[in-house]
Amino acid sequence: MSIKRIAINTGGGDAPGLNAVIRSVVLAALNRGWECLGILDGYNGLLYPEAYPHGWYRHLDRDSVRGITHLGGTIIGTTNRGNPTSFPVQGPDGTWIEVDRTEEIAAALRAEAIDALIAIGGDGSLSIAHALAERGVRVVGVPKTIDNDLDETVATFGFDTAVAFASDCLDRLHSTAESHQRIMVVEVMGRYAGWIALFAGVAATADAILIPEIPYDIHKVADKVRQRDEAGRKFSIIVVSEGAKPVGGEFTIIGKQIGQAERLGGVGHKVGEALQQLCGKETRVVQLGHLLRGGTPTATDRLLSLRFGAAAVRALAEGYANVMVALDPPTVRYVPLEKVAGRMKTVPLDSDTMLTARDLGISFGD
Repeated sequence: MSIKRIAINTGGGDAPGLNAVIRSVVLAALNRGWECLGILDGYNGLLYPEAYPHGWYRHLDRDSVRGITHLGGTIIGTTNRGNPTSFPVQGPDGTWIEVDRTEEIAAALRAEAIDALIAIGGDGSLSIAHALAERGVRVVGVPKTIDNDLDETVATFGFDTAVAFASDCLDRLHSTAESHQRIMVVEVMGRYAGWIALFAGVAATADAILIPEIPYDIHKVADKVRQRDEAGRKFSIIVVSEGAKPVGGEFTIIGKQIGQAERLGGVGHKVGEALQQLCGKETRVVQLGHLLRGGTPTATDRLLSLRFGAAAVRALAEGYANVMVALDPPTVRYVPLEKVAGRMKTVPLDSDTMLTARDLGISFGD
């Protein structure tokens, strides 16, 4: 099928590199004579039309994407609310139920003569994209998440920037921790996969790293702190992924709202309080949170984003549909969306980075 008009959307949490993908897609498409539309705020422009009196999309031309490669965020907006596959609706009795509205989105795209959709997002967004593909929408996905937890791709854009920023923060905390002889606990994002905590922790010489893949024993973390004290190293740096949990324990959940995934966070404070009691040392907790999402993407993330965007357009031009572009060095390949939707890439416990961390004496609380 020949292509004349495509749409782009960005969904889920923002990540450094989104604007670079948008620019790459738009320029590659325009160079093929295609028109580009940007769906506003994930799919919210379609799900809440009353909130968008001027329409649910924005025309994207060369002027729209000029000078945005280095900018964080996304010029067409994003959201992690209002999943159209399980959209919250209040029933007549006041209770909330979840309904599937993907057919409405597919119909709206057809009504605007949109030939294909490039969906930029993480596991949730690409699961929605897969659902749209099953309803006849021609889709190409682009893997985005700072957590690096999407399957079938060596890396996602946004991850390198998050690791670089977290590493810089850890470097800064070393000096204050040593000056005051404190334990510094640093909580980073990573709901169910500990890639950020692992990479930043190893790069910035943390003393312990707690990740979702390895339930931790807080007493073993305390042992690591005491060993350092006995060796004359009177401070410790502990990196904790937000999805870390103790042996036999559960995730630390802030809350959950209808139409949203559960929100994790706060495990750093639990770890900090426990270590202060067990070790008798002054402890401080730093939660990096959304600081990891913002700001200028690194050169690595900019290049990966531009490669992914151009590859997504090439995939459509070559006749592919319902695939995700994936990094497979030195190339970008196309993976069926059904192999990605609902799957997660966790840290392999026998990976070289894990083995390096253990050889360096870093504790994982196990």
